[in-house]
Amino acid sequence: MSERDPLVRAVEAILFAAADPISVADIRAHLGEGGDVRGALMTLEGDYAGRGVNLVRRGEHWHFQTAGDLAHILRREREDSRKLSRAGIETLAIIAYHEPVTRADIEAIRGVQVARGTLDVLMEAGWVRPAGRREVPGRPLMYATTPAFLDHFGLGSRRDLPGIDDLRAAGLLDPVDLALEQTAVEKGDEDD
Repeated sequence: MSERDPLVRAVEAILFAAADPISVADIRAHLGEGGDVRGALMTLEGDYAGRGVNLVRRGEHWHFQTAGDLAHILRREREDSRKLSRAGIETLAIIAYHEPVTRADIEAIRGVQVARGTLDVLMEAGWVRPAGRREVPGRPLMYATTPAFLDHFGLGSRRDLPGIDDLRAAGLLDPVDLALEQTAVEKGDEDD
């Protein structure tokens, strides 16, 4: 193994550690005065030519970047993860369990108005879609879930949504809901 010029190695290390493209002056600031930084950069540029990573100059700044012919391998679809609000989760659940539903249906089940932004967020996420119009006066728009909803939540179909017993077993039902359900059962026993 041949010995590398210590200046070239130092410049290479500075470039790899830099978060952004770096100027010759910035490299010199790390090294202190002395040494042919431009010569070291030319050496590195030649060393990295034709490799998976290239040393490139953009204006007066230098940085390593993926070789242009390999960039497609590293490209990924960027996924923005957003946390849904409680209103968003409730609205999505209502649509999933009762689809197709109108805004009025959702509001009747939730007991509060649905903000327009809530449905917009669900549609932007690709989980909810317009599903036609209900044949009643005013012809309100109906909403349904999408295949992307099923994919995201690992469901084969809507039939795979958890039932009330599954939700209770997982501890996902609100204690108030359980108390109301118990009261309804007891009330039904009294009526018999």
